[in-house]
Amino acid sequence: MPRPIKPVPTVVVDLAESVRARLHRLAASVAAQVRQTLRAKIVLAAADGLANAAIARELKISVNTVRKWRGRFASGGLAAMADAKRSGRPRIYGPQVRVAVVAAATSTPPHPESTWSHRGIAAQVADTVFAPISPSRVGRILADLDLKPHRVQRNKSAKPYRWTYDGTPLKTA
Repeated sequence: MPRPIKPVPTVVVDLAESVRARLHRLAASVAAQVRQTLRAKIVLAAADGLANAAIARELKISVNTVRKWRGRFASGGLAAMADAKRSGRPRIYGPQVRVAVVAAATSTPPHPESTWSHRGIAAQVADTVFAPISPSRVGRILADLDLKPHRVQRNKSAKPYRWTYDGTPLKTA
């Protein structure tokens, strides 16, 4: 004989009038993110006493999604409606290396070169910050910041001095 399935008790959601008004504005907003409006609709329907399955059917989402956001709101309030911090690979290079890359890319390159290359910036940063960095990482950092060191206009309008034979600069018109 199969065991009877016990219904899982639903989490009760009580809303203050100010929170309800804020959720109504969020649910009706066209400027808010779709996921935020969906979460607001879930919480408003839960506060009206609808079951998880009814909310899921009405909003055309899974019951697990309703259960998740109903529980998160009940435990954390409006602050819990935001996305949780995602795990991910930690940054290898700190802000000092990023600043060194930007400083090198916006400075004048060493004498023979007229523009910086990613390889040259990587070598410069390795010498100054003592952090070995690859040229491809330099490229990614510059791309994130929308910096293009090869397009930087240097002071090309400055005319070099012309010297007289006695060593004094010649004034040019």
